[in-house]
Amino acid sequence: MNDFIFSLNSTLPVFLMIAAGFAFMKMKMFTKDFVSIADRFVFKVTLPVMLMLDVAEADISSAFSLRFVLFCMLGTCAMFLGIWSLCLLLMKDRDMIGAFAMSAARGSAAVLGVAFAENIFGDAGMTAMMIIASVPLYNIFSVVFLTLGAKHRNRSLNAGAQAKEVLKGIITNPLIIAILFGLLLAFFKIRIPTVPSRFLHSLGSTATPIALLVVGASFEPGQALLKLKPALLLTVIKLLILPMIFMPLAVFMDFNAQQLIAILTMSGSPTTVACYIMAKNMDNDDVLASAAVMLTTLFSSVTLTLWVFILRSSGLL
Repeated sequence: MNDFIFSLNSTLPVFLMIAAGFAFMKMKMFTKDFVSIADRFVFKVTLPVMLMLDVAEADISSAFSLRFVLFCMLGTCAMFLGIWSLCLLLMKDRDMIGAFAMSAARGSAAVLGVAFAENIFGDAGMTAMMIIASVPLYNIFSVVFLTLGAKHRNRSLNAGAQAKEVLKGIITNPLIIAILFGLLLAFFKIRIPTVPSRFLHSLGSTATPIALLVVGASFEPGQALLKLKPALLLTVIKLLILPMIFMPLAVFMDFNAQQLIAILTMSGSPTTVACYIMAKNMDNDDVLASAAVMLTTLFSSVTLTLWVFILRSSGLL
């Protein structure tokens, strides 16, 4: 019973915030313009500040693990390439392949992953290291899959221009910039002065609640019904099959509690809203991507609680 209560305490507050965002939107306390601005504000300001502080104040010499970073990088490649290969072999509707493969592999590592880790450990911990290892690969694979799966490929950019866009997206990604800056501060043991430190902590502390409210406010149940069958299959892959593959491997590799939670969010977190935005803008199946975001977000409240319960009852948390 104690393990079950611990699991609920770890996951339920996160999803209550998402539910609150959904309720506020329905009550018209939020508007679409507000949600759009808040989403951009979190991505470009508050979440980077929070991650930078978490990394800058960490003991990098003891926290950094090349083995863990390589596991996340190779695991990300295996997820994307494995799902893409299965789609090419088994999926009859070729127009769905790009959006399906991306949405089944790309989880909400930054927003929900950080919120999840914070709720359990009090800070982002090794999730920040997972982001630096996996998110650049998320961007690369997503652009490649959507380019190859575009309904009208002759409208796509040529390979060289697309490669430049991918590289630009990685170099200018606020989360990656913030984590790298935090690594520099930690490596050279540079302490942020008291006044700016308190200001940055206050600013960064707003990242998680605003981000979760935005996720809830963006939730549209009706969209999930439009591509229900493939979206349900995608949800099973995203929330159950991938963690069933990677969590036993992570345990076998003897990773610690923070690393296990980071790998859980890498492999089993719900599809990120960015999948819908990218699919829509790159001439792919945006309806399927939207349905994937809705269903995986809804059911992850159950599956993530289950995975935490398994880890806790096994003595790994």
